[in-house]
Amino acid sequence: MTQDIKVSDLPNEISSEKIQEVLEKYDTDSKVRKYNSKKLIIFVSNLGILYSLFHLYTTFNPLPTLLMRSIHLLFAMGLVFLIYPTFGKQRRDRIPFYDWILFGLSIASCVYLFVEYQEIMTSRGGIPNTLDIIVAIMTVLLVLETARRVTGWILPILALIFLSYPFFSHQGWLPRIMMTRPFDLGDIFGQLYLKTEGLFSTAIGASVQFIFLFILFGSFLSKSGMGQFFNDLALALAGHRQGGPAKVAVISSAFMGSINGSAVANVVGTGAFTIPLMKRIGYEKNFAGAVEASASIGGQILPPVMGASAFIMAETTGISYATIALSAIIPALLYFLGVIIQVHFRAGRTNLKGIPKPDLPRVKEVFKEGGHLTIPIVVLVVLLGSGMPVAHAAFWTIIMTIVVAALRKNTRMSVKDILSALEDGTRQSLSTVIACGVVGIIIGVVNLTSFGSTLTSAITTLGGNSLFLTLFLTMVASIILGMGLPSIPAYIITATMVAPALANFGVPILISHMFVFYFGIFANITPPVALASFAGAGLSGGSPMRTGFISIRLALAGFIVPYIFVYAPAMLLIDPTGLPMNATDFPFASIYDILSVTISSIIAVVGIGAAIEGYFKTNINIVLRLFLAAGALLLIIPELYTDIVGMVIVLGIFILNTLQAKKQKSQKTNHFSAP
Repeated sequence: MTQDIKVSDLPNEISSEKIQEVLEKYDTDSKVRKYNSKKLIIFVSNLGILYSLFHLYTTFNPLPTLLMRSIHLLFAMGLVFLIYPTFGKQRRDRIPFYDWILFGLSIASCVYLFVEYQEIMTSRGGIPNTLDIIVAIMTVLLVLETARRVTGWILPILALIFLSYPFFSHQGWLPRIMMTRPFDLGDIFGQLYLKTEGLFSTAIGASVQFIFLFILFGSFLSKSGMGQFFNDLALALAGHRQGGPAKVAVISSAFMGSINGSAVANVVGTGAFTIPLMKRIGYEKNFAGAVEASASIGGQILPPVMGASAFIMAETTGISYATIALSAIIPALLYFLGVIIQVHFRAGRTNLKGIPKPDLPRVKEVFKEGGHLTIPIVVLVVLLGSGMPVAHAAFWTIIMTIVVAALRKNTRMSVKDILSALEDGTRQSLSTVIACGVVGIIIGVVNLTSFGSTLTSAITTLGGNSLFLTLFLTMVASIILGMGLPSIPAYIITATMVAPALANFGVPILISHMFVFYFGIFANITPPVALASFAGAGLSGGSPMRTGFISIRLALAGFIVPYIFVYAPAMLLIDPTGLPMNATDFPFASIYDILSVTISSIIAVVGIGAAIEGYFKTNINIVLRLFLAAGALLLIIPELYTDIVGMVIVLGIFILNTLQAKKQKSQKTNHFSAP
C-alpha cells in the first residue's frame, strides 16, 4: 500500500446488506421506503429540501413561537407518514392510501393552528372549544403513531402511561402522594395542543432553534467527507500502536459521535470499518462490538457539540453554552481515557499488535487532503464563544462548510451534493423531531399534574438524608427513563423528571443536569435495552447481552465520573461554593483544585482499567488486582487522606508490576541468548 492509502481501501468484512440489516434492527428510523416511482421520489425529496430551507430562512426571520414550533413538528409528522412504512415487513416501494390521509391530517392540524391562532391567543385565551379538542386528540394520536414508526414502541408507551395519569389521578385508590384534582379533556388536550407546554414545549423549541440546524450541519460535513477525514486521522494517529484498530474505533467514534448525536448510527457508521479491523488483529468479537458501542455513546458527552445536547442543556438551565462545553471537557476526556486504557491493557495482555505503519496513511497526508474540513468546527467554537446566538452560529458554519469544502477538488460539493445534504438533514432529523414532540406530551402532563415534584419527593424520601443514596436512585431512574431513547429526548426526560431530586441536597443545577445527562445516555449500553451494544454485536457477530455487559465494563469510568464531579465540582472547572443552587454563572475553580481532582481521577481511571484487565506492564495476579481496585476507589473519594492512601497503593502496585515486567523481559532475553 502507499502512504496516502484511504481507510476505505482497507478490507471490509461487513457487507452493505449486513450493515443495513443491523441498522434496521437496532435503529428504527433506518426503516424507510424506497419508491419505484420517479415522481414520488422527486416529490418527497423536494419536501425534504424545502423543510431544510424553511429552517435556514427562519433562523433570521422567525415566526411566532407556537406557529414556528407547530410547523416544525407537524410537517415532520407528515414526512414520516410518507417516508416510513406502517410496519417493518410492509412493501416499501409505494405509499398506501391511508398514509396519504395521515399526511393530509398532519398538514391540516398545522393549518388549523394558523387559521385559529388569533382566536386562540385573544378571544379564547387558550381555553379550547370542542373543535380544538377534536383536533388536539387527533394530533396527539398522530404524534404517537409517527413516534412508533421512527423510534419503536418504548417512547410512545411511556407517553401513553403519562397521558393516562391525569384521567385517573384524582381517584381515591391511588397513593395520596399521587392524587391530584380532576382534569377534563379540555384541560388535558388544551395543555398539549394550544400551549407551549405540551407538544410544542421547550423540547420542540430546542429542536427548532438548535437541534435541527446542527443535524443539518452534520449532514453537510458528511457530504464534504468529514467522516472519511476522521477515520483517516484516527488510523494515522493510532493504527500502528498496540491494539491500534481498537484505539482507532475510540478516536473516530468520539469525533463523529459528538457531531451526529446518534449512538446507534455512529456504531454502524464507524463500526462497519473498525470492528472487522479489531477482529482481524485478534480482539474477541464481543469485545470488538463493545469497544465501538462504548466509544460511540461517549461522543454524546464530548464538546464542542455533544450531539447537540449542550445547546438543549443551555436552553433548559439558563447556563451559557460556553460554560457547559468547558465544564464537560475533563469528564469526557476521563471517559475516553478509561475506554482506551482498557483496550490498551487488553492488547498488552493478549499480545495484540497494530497495523504495520507502511499500510497506514500519514498524518501529514491526511491533513493535506482533508485538514481544511476542520475549519468550520473551529469557526463554530469561535462564534459560540463570542456570544453569537446558537442558531446564527449554526447557519454560518453550514455556509462555511460549503465554502471550505470547495477549497479542494476531492471535498468540493456540487449543487446536487448541496441539495442532497439538505434532504439528508431533514431525513436524519425526523426521529429526533418526533421524539421531542412525544417528550412534549410527558412534559405537558408533568406540568399539568405536578407529577415531577411527586417523583422528586419519592426519590428524596427513598434516599433519606443520604446524598449518595439519592444519587444512586437518580442514576437508576435516569438509566430506566433513557432506555431505548436517542440522547436528546433521554436528556430532556431525565432533566424534567429526576434532576430536581438533587436540588433538595443543594446540588447546583449545572451539576445535577450533567449527572442525569450522563446516565440517560449510558442507557444505550446498559442491558436489557442496550441498543448501541446490540448494534455493535450485530456487526461483530457476537452475543448482544455479552457485548452489553462488556460495554458497561469499558464505560466504567463514565459511571464513576459523575459521582466525582458532584462531590468535587472542580472537575467541571467551576466553584459553586456560596452560590445559590440555581446559579447560572460560576467562577472558575482554583488551579490547585482542578489539578488535584484531575490527577487523582486519571490515576484512578488507569488503576481501575488495570484492575479490570489484570495487566499493566505485565499480568497482575488476582490479589493485587483487588488491592489495585480498592486503591483506585479511594482516589475517587475527594478527601486528602484517601487520595494519599489510594495513590500509594496504585502507584506502588504499578512500580512493582513494572519491575516484574523488566525482570521477565530480562529472563526471556537471557534465555534466548544462552548457548
